[in-house]
Order: sequence, then C-alpha cells, then structure tokens
Amino acid sequence: MRPGELVSHMLGWREYALVAAAGCTPLGDALPDPVAHLAQGSAPYGALTRLAAIRPGDSVLVTGAAGAVGTLAGQTARLLGAGRVIGTTGSPDKAERLVAELGYDAVVLRGAARPFAERLAGAAPGGIDVLLDTVGGEQLAAAVGAARQGARFAPVGALSGQLAAGRAGGSAPVEIDAFRLVVKGISLRGYSGADHPDVEEEWTGRFGAWLRAGDIRFPHVRIPGIDSAPRALQELVEGRHFGAVVVELRG
Repeated sequence: MRPGELVSHMLGWREYALVAAAGCTPLGDALPDPVAHLAQGSAPYGALTRLAAIRPGDSVLVTGAAGAVGTLAGQTARLLGAGRVIGTTGSPDKAERLVAELGYDAVVLRGAARPFAERLAGAAPGGIDVLLDTVGGEQLAAAVGAARQGARFAPVGALSGQLAAGRAGGSAPVEIDAFRLVVKGISLRGYSGADHPDVEEEWTGRFGAWLRAGDIRFPHVRIPGIDSAPRALQELVEGRHFGAVVVELRG
C-alpha cells in the first residue's frame, strides 16, 4: 500500500488505528464518492442475484424498506428486472419518500389499525414472487400468505427480534404457515455474505456504474463528530433516519 491510499478496516469507530496491512482493504476508485463504500447494498444484491434470482416482471416485497438495506434493495430489484416493487415501513413520511424518491410502487405501513396481512394483500393483489426480508415477525408471516406459486424468500436480517426490547438480539421467533410453504412451493433461504465471497466485488462494480449513470441513489445522513457516534447508533435503532447513518470523524 502507498501513503495516502484510501482503505477500509474492521476495527470500528475511531480516530486512529494501528492495523496490520493484511487487515486493510484498498478501496480504489470503483465508487465516485468514498462514503458510498459504507452503503449496505451488497447483502440485498447478493440475495436478489444468488438466492431469489429475480425474473423480468417479478413482484418484489422489501421489508424495512426505509433502512440502509431497504433503500438500496428496492432500487436494485428494479434494476435487475422487477416489474413491481413494494416496501414496508412504520412512517408515513418515509413511505412518501420511498415512492417519490426511490421508485417504490407501493408501501405498506406497519402498526396501522387493520392487520398487516390485509394491508399487504391490498398493496399486492396479485401476490408476490420475491421477498427480501430484513424484519421477520408478522411481516414474514404475512408474506407467506401473499406469495405466488414458486415464490422465493431471501431473509437478510430479522430486526423484529434483533431490536426487540425484551431480547438480547440473538433470536427472532416467528410463526409461519408451513402448509402454505409446501403447497405454494416457496423457497426460504437466509443470505450470508460469507457464503458468497464473490458478491462484494461484483456489487461494488455494478453499484459504481449505476451511481455514475444516475440509475441509483445512496440515501444516507451524515452525523458529524466521533463524539456523536453513540447518539447516531441510538437514532439508528429508533428508526429516526432515512437510509444509512454515517458518522464523520470530525465535524
């Protein structure tokens, strides 16, 4: 490596780090803005290409659509050929932004008066072909009911359990209709980047090309100052921001 070269490391938020050369990854110029290396698009891209295999015209549901993963997942699904993209979120303001800024066709709000499954059926009257799930819980259960024959489900997270107040984050139990899984021929497979080591480089190349062409956006908020890191993390957990949350070392 050369002095001044931009690299990434996994030692967390800090102003200074003594890192072995083997622990650094040179970033190069594949992306037009260095902050885009903090985008969390590799997982949904990998899930939608390796597990769910989007086909032209597919109807895709993305849960947690206003988060760091979801804001990129919906756009990626569209670029891969999806015909209809539906998202879920808990905020009416975020729902409006998902449609107006990121091209979602419809957004289902959680926590409203009617059962979530009913609202999903209204947003996807013809059913869904693909689920990119970051939430689990009732949203995963409802997706089983809305699935078309041969639907492909690719969970990449389980925020309903990971962020639950009464849990340690290591489990996210949910009751789903196994009979429907069988009769509809639904595939359900969780995505792990460690199982697909080729995805990161492929994603970075395509992400950079899409960014330069103006085909995709990277929604994020920048919070200045390393001292703000704890507050940024708390606000992330509370869902107060749209897209990714980036802490800048100095304001």
